[in-house]
Amino acid sequence: MKATGIVRRIDELGRVVIPKEIRRTLRIREGDPLELFTDRDELMLKKYSPIASIEKFSEGTAKSLNEQSGYLAVICDTDGVLHAFGQGKRALANKTLSDEMTEILRSRRSYLANRSEGGEIVPLTGEGELTVTAQVIVPIVAGGDCLGAVALLSQEEGATMEATSVKLARLTADIIANQFV
Repeated sequence: MKATGIVRRIDELGRVVIPKEIRRTLRIREGDPLELFTDRDELMLKKYSPIASIEKFSEGTAKSLNEQSGYLAVICDTDGVLHAFGQGKRALANKTLSDEMTEILRSRRSYLANRSEGGEIVPLTGEGELTVTAQVIVPIVAGGDCLGAVALLSQEEGATMEATSVKLARLTADIIANQFV
């Protein structure tokens, strides 16, 4: 842990204000759940990710999705990539989501793009990315909240995402969402 030098007092209701700069850096928005941890005399706040709480299940799901589809399979929460399986997975591992991807999650609508048909490919992360030629992104929505997304990505020249791939991504997102019902 690194010290910020910022000191805040707790009010009479037990509340403490997290400075705007820290919230922006950690991508914490109003309404985001935070998990509390204690260790002797230390208190730590961590942004809570429901999908990360079922890590083994979501990891196995991403692996199966890759095996069944043949595409690079990605499962992310609302902040970053949690699991990626397939060719190019290292380029996405533990990266933060791009602003465009965050907007797709915020809209809670599936996104399909095939470059060969003139579609606009959305970068999953804001960092050095691999060359994607076709993609499908399906938000994981449970109880009205968007928890993350399932994405299938192709790097093959001229590739197009077929209807079966879209259905497979939707099914996977539904299966993960049903873990929280």
